[in-house]
Amino acid sequence: MTSCLLALRFIATPRLSAMPHIDNDVKLDFKDVLLRPKRSTLKSRSEVDLTRSFSFRNSKQTYIGVPIIAANMDTVGTFEMAKVLCKFSLFTAVHKHYSLDQWQEFASQNPDCLEVNYICLDVANGYSEHFVEFVKDVRKRFPQHTIMAGNVVTGEMVEELILSGADIIKVGIGPGSVCTTRKKTGVGYPQLSAVMECADAAHGLKGHIISDGGCSCPGDVAKAFGAGADFVMLGGMLAGHSESGGELIERDGKKYKLFYGMSSEMAMKKYAGGVAEYRASEGKTVEVPFKGDVEHTIRDILGGIRSTCTYVGAAKLKELSRRTTFIRVTQQVNPIFSDAHLT
Repeated sequence: MTSCLLALRFIATPRLSAMPHIDNDVKLDFKDVLLRPKRSTLKSRSEVDLTRSFSFRNSKQTYIGVPIIAANMDTVGTFEMAKVLCKFSLFTAVHKHYSLDQWQEFASQNPDCLEVNYICLDVANGYSEHFVEFVKDVRKRFPQHTIMAGNVVTGEMVEELILSGADIIKVGIGPGSVCTTRKKTGVGYPQLSAVMECADAAHGLKGHIISDGGCSCPGDVAKAFGAGADFVMLGGMLAGHSESGGELIERDGKKYKLFYGMSSEMAMKKYAGGVAEYRASEGKTVEVPFKGDVEHTIRDILGGIRSTCTYVGAAKLKELSRRTTFIRVTQQVNPIFSDAHLT
């Protein structure tokens, strides 16, 4: 009997490695667009109502106010800032570096300014699985608190954080005026497109978003609301005031206040003893010309948004996104006197 040997030949095919992907869809920033004016029945800016009311998905709590937030930076989110902003029904995300004694003193003297039903979970990279688990844990421990969480810039992560228990998602990676994340890491997303995409994802789940960073003037705040942001968080625009933190400096008869990112070398030296060996600073320190009382800046911002609403025919801030059509532009303003002294 003849035996036959059957040889099976396995051919190893090379494994294809994942290739870098380029998203060719154009992503836009605030500087890339203007709002197109539309017919309006409004007679005056004074007719515009900037108050919003929200019911939050997970906490079931409600909010009524003008949805602008002072950033949780120690040069912006101060007790002094909160005292002024609450008069305008604005939020202040108070920074985390006050002592318990300081909190108790502020709470006893300013009970009308205190909202204790909100928790702001703020990390530079909201894409971490550890952060998602942390959000779930905080939701279990505080089932009736409204949780703000971020930062992220894409719809799928907005959805994951909302489904993990967050109510309001902070949107923005790298757009801040004293943030150097994009320079140090190459990571980021143009803020206008991030807000539009993240708002769409959040609203589909009855969640909310904060546009955090990138606003340099009242028009940018209006664009953020027009893009679908429920809240807008401001840092640099509120820096340099009497109520802002940061050292006051006088040079050649002019006054300045220090303003720095919370991942800057200055902030890490102040609160962590310095920059850890395994990381780089992702923030910078600047000297902001002293602007005086923040009340004047707030009135300017609110006046600008009211004017935006009259241009597009929105009687309420709630209607602004529905009345918004953005047009692509190559230039925002006439720059001829951009360096001229303002009087």
